[in-house]
Amino acid sequence: MTFPSPLKLVTLASALGLITASNFAFASAEQQQTTWLHCGNVIDTAEGDTLDQRYIRIDNNTITSVTTERPSGVELVDLSAKTCLPGLMDMHVHLDGEMNPKSYIDGFTLNPADLAYRAQDFGMKTLMAGFTTVRNPGDSYNVTISLRNAINQGLIQGPRIYSAGKSLATTGGHADPTNGTNADLMGDPGPKEGVVNSAEDARKAVRQRYKEGADFIKITATGGVLSLAKSGQNPQFTEEELRSVIQTANDYGMHVAAHAHGDEGMLRAVNAGITSIEHGTYMSKDVMKAMKKNGTYYVPTIIAGKFVAEKAEIDGFFPEIVRPKARAVGPQIQNTFAKAYDYGVKIAFGTDSGVSAHGDNAKEFQYMVEAGMPAMEAIQSATVTTAELLKNDKIGVIAEGKLADIIAVEGNPIEDITLLQNVSFVMKDGKIYKK
Repeated sequence: MTFPSPLKLVTLASALGLITASNFAFASAEQQQTTWLHCGNVIDTAEGDTLDQRYIRIDNNTITSVTTERPSGVELVDLSAKTCLPGLMDMHVHLDGEMNPKSYIDGFTLNPADLAYRAQDFGMKTLMAGFTTVRNPGDSYNVTISLRNAINQGLIQGPRIYSAGKSLATTGGHADPTNGTNADLMGDPGPKEGVVNSAEDARKAVRQRYKEGADFIKITATGGVLSLAKSGQNPQFTEEELRSVIQTANDYGMHVAAHAHGDEGMLRAVNAGITSIEHGTYMSKDVMKAMKKNGTYYVPTIIAGKFVAEKAEIDGFFPEIVRPKARAVGPQIQNTFAKAYDYGVKIAFGTDSGVSAHGDNAKEFQYMVEAGMPAMEAIQSATVTTAELLKNDKIGVIAEGKLADIIAVEGNPIEDITLLQNVSFVMKDGKIYKK
């Protein structure tokens, strides 16, 4: 049976008098909603300043006014004892899971639907912690692509999601989904499964992710800590493969993020034009120099390093092949962050939550400040810098014409960055989720 196109249905409905101008006017008026916030202080992330006593008007999901004049005759959401700031953004989360001693068995026992329900729960924990936008660099079964779609359609609640779908790896690489399995299960996955071994494979794998609805591409440029493979540092993509991934992704309007711990793999990725380096554990000055030259973002994930180093000392938490990697890599990330910040590398906030617990994302701010980054710059790394990385100029600041993603905390987080670990008010897209 052939069904008429949506355009033909609209045309038919109009002809029958089912759609009229008055219908549209009524719907528009019915949907109009205005909210006023009274903030004791506002963090101006664009200018790096703190503003006193601001009244913010939101019409539907858009900020339409930020003023010092108290409006009359309207009901105010009273945040007069709080500091308001833009919704925070985390550029590295994995919403479809959370590391625990059973995680390696879960891959054989959980169904896609199980992961999807977990992802929705972890997404809400993230949103309620004040993170209104996240980037999900790698999942299973494309569950975060489906979660993103359901949130955008208003079917369920959660943060704004940018998803990479399945990460790209080389055979035996960090994101090869068959690492650690027996010979019968191991098989020979290819570009459709996210495993590439040539420039041609790389092009096909990127196009497959585009076909599946990914917002960006994630590659594993080096070995990793938690994969069931020996090395956590070796380069795993050739320069030709990297250029093919990045060029193809750019052709399709997507940027590329690179998981990377080892120096050589990082340098190859940066020189090939990668958008961001994730983790960056053994980053050398040569890599930092190349990143500054190319404008490459660094997404540090300090909290994940601390988590794996701690859990490596617990017998049975990780497989034995993982423990030495976790012990070596984990303690290094905060030190690398400090060096990269001092060198002037562009830093975008990210946690790798899903390794550490979802909802604990704001602890990363504390570790960044401990390593020498001023509190205002740490907040900017999770607002204006992340908005720049995502090429979304509607988020990251509280200003007229921007999307109404606003959170609030008691006290002043510029004076005490740990206050961001206790967010008391969350608004995303003009809707209040926590008050």
